[in-house]
Parts: sequence; structure tokens; C-alpha cells
Amino acid sequence: MTTTSRRHFLKTLGAGGLVLLSGIPARSWGANANVVIIGGGTGGATAAKYLKLADPSINVTLIEKNAYYYTCYMSNEVLSGGRSLDSLKFGYEGLQKRGINVVQAEVTAIDAAGKLVKTSAGDFPYDRCIVAPGIDYRYETVEGYRADIAEQIPHAWKAGEQTSLLRSQLEAMPDGGTFVMVAPPNPYRCPPAPYERASQVASYFKKHKPRSKVLILDPKTSFTKQALFEEGWMKLYGYGSSNAMIEWVSGSNHTVVRLDAANRAVTTVGGQTISAGVLNLIPAQKAGALAFAAGLTDASGWCPVALSSFESTLRENIHVIGDACIASPLPKSGFAANSEAKACALAVAALLNGREPGRTSFANGCYSLVGDDYAISIVGIYRLSADGLTIETVPNSGGMSPLAAAEEERLIDVQYAYSWYNNFTRDVFF
Repeated sequence: MTTTSRRHFLKTLGAGGLVLLSGIPARSWGANANVVIIGGGTGGATAAKYLKLADPSINVTLIEKNAYYYTCYMSNEVLSGGRSLDSLKFGYEGLQKRGINVVQAEVTAIDAAGKLVKTSAGDFPYDRCIVAPGIDYRYETVEGYRADIAEQIPHAWKAGEQTSLLRSQLEAMPDGGTFVMVAPPNPYRCPPAPYERASQVASYFKKHKPRSKVLILDPKTSFTKQALFEEGWMKLYGYGSSNAMIEWVSGSNHTVVRLDAANRAVTTVGGQTISAGVLNLIPAQKAGALAFAAGLTDASGWCPVALSSFESTLRENIHVIGDACIASPLPKSGFAANSEAKACALAVAALLNGREPGRTSFANGCYSLVGDDYAISIVGIYRLSADGLTIETVPNSGGMSPLAAAEEERLIDVQYAYSWYNNFTRDVFF
């Protein structure tokens, strides 16, 4: 994709105008069916909205235990002080205005045989169920790490209280301290996010604690947009020099296997023990707990689905979307979840009316804020294969920000990033 066409495509993404689907079907086919959607994050909220748009006669119930959702995307800006946590907060009034029944309750079980969702607010029968369970954490891969310890040594991989805690720890750390971030192994939510986080913390240090540094311990030997991140780190934070504000150490020997929470220290496979002023341990990940309880996961810890409809291959009439499902090469990202949700909504509407789902295309767009007035981006375009069994990357499509770009190019990506966020969240929640 040329720089010009890529820029036009990014503008389209920022305007919220891209829905790569096989066509919105005719309204009101008379299904009068019940669809229960579990999880009010990006995937679940999008599915509820677009299912109601596809066929207003379907009774759509969205069940979410929290009154508000905080977006993970853009949450790293909270760590630099560039954004408030409240700016990431969204409720469900917009979906309710569309005729969606929003229920604040905790799901206790899914009875697949009886086609019933059981919750703290009662039971909800369904003809089709869409599950967006998000992620959970493999704490057991690091000795000494547990969910309760994460309230002291936060991963902050779900935006909310832990994001605020990590920010307050950075503020309290004396100048000259080290922020140690343990990056997770693949696969995990939002592949570029750890490196954007390192960038945002370094941006804060550069302004307020210039003798401090960021150390990334990474079990991986490469990461998404690596050349672009490293170029930005060199320009803004002296990466690679003797006084670099960001240091990245990688490979299996740097896999963290033990946590000493009392001393904010971690030990690697290679036997090295590293202490931190602030420690951010992001553990390995898996599908959300509900997916396991409902029998939707396989040995990988994620949810296999039929990619033409996102229906579980393990449980009939239950569809799984978002980070929890296996939909490679689509990444586990908010934009991909939104794209999957739209495809799933159309498929469910078709199936409830005795039709086969159409062939669908998908998109992913991701901005990473490296510093003030400096952002980078990546675009991916995908489509369902002709046999409906796999998702393919569309040849000669998508692309990344160019290396060695002018400052104006990086500033424009910042502006597009904010525009994308505003329009994308409107597409999801309103």
C-alpha cells in the first residue's frame, strides 16, 4: 500500500466509516428470536449493536457485570499523565436506546444443552448465544504471582483500578529508579501494547524523572512494529546509547519464572535477579474464566471457532468473539474484536433466518503513541477463504508507517489516533 493510499485508508478508519462486511442484510426478516450476548467490552457491545441493526426483530440481551467499561486501547496514556482514566469510561445507555436489553449481572453458568444463560439476576433463554469473555492470566507460570499479588504488583492489562495504581507507583518512585516491565509471551492481548507502554512511561520520565529508566524483560526475540518503535526510541529516548532511557533485553533466558513481591524483584530462567523501583509484570494469557467454565476452550487455552460464523466448534449455538477466540492471523486487539463482532452479528442474523452466512472481510488498525507528537500505525486487511475454513491476509494490502518519516508524518498519526479513538468508541457504544 502506498503512503498516499495508506493515509486515505487511515482517514477512513479514523472516521469510523469502514465496515468490511458482505453487505448489511435486509431488515426485519421476522426472526423474533432471542440472542443473549455475554460481555460488554468492545466485542460484545459491537455485536449487540450490529445484530440489532441487521434485524431489529431479534430480541437482543447484553449481560455485563460492570456498569461501565474502560477501554484498554489508549490506556497507556494514563501512565504518562496524558489522559485521565475517566476519559476511557463508557456506559451502555447508547445501546439501550437502540432497543437492546442491557442487564447488569454476573453470569454464573451457560447451560448449552438447555440453551440457557444463568446469572445473578435470573436465567435467560437463547436461540443463539454470543460470548465475548476477554482474557484471563496464567499466574502459575511465575512462581509467587497470584491474582491477589497483582493488586500490589499490577499487570494493568485490563484498564481500570490497576491502571491508576501503576500510575501512582510511577509518581511515587524517586528519580533515578527503574521501571521494570515483564512482557508476556505470545499470544496475548494487543501485541504492540507493552512497547507503547514502555514509550509512555519513558515520556513521563523524560519530563519529570530524567535520571530514571525503563527496562523491558521479554521472552520473545522480536515484536510488532519493532523497527518503528526502536527508531522512535532512538530519537526520543536515546535507545542504544550509554544513557538510554529504554533498554530491551530479550530471549528465553530473560523469561521471568519467579517473583519476590516484597522486594519488587523477579528472577529469570538464566538465574538473574532484577529489582525494580516499580514492577509491572504482565503474565502469560488465556481465554476468560467463563470460556473454560462453559467448555469453550481447547488445550491451547483459547476458543476454537468456525470462522464463517464464529460459532464454537465445541458447543453448538454458542459463538465466541474477541480476544478469547482463535482467529489467526487476526490479532487479539480491540479493532479486530470489533470486526469479528460485526461478522458474527451478520452470521447470527442469517442463521436465525435459515440462511448461510456470507463471505466476510476483516480489518485491523492499530496506533501506538511513542511520545508527544509521535505515533506509528499498522493496518491489516483480511478475508475469509473461499472454503470458509481460514482467514487470509489480502495480498498487497495494509502496511505500516514508513521508517525515517518526517516529523509531520508522526504528528499526523497522533491526530489520526485520537480521531480513530473518538469515532471507534462511538461505533461500539452508541
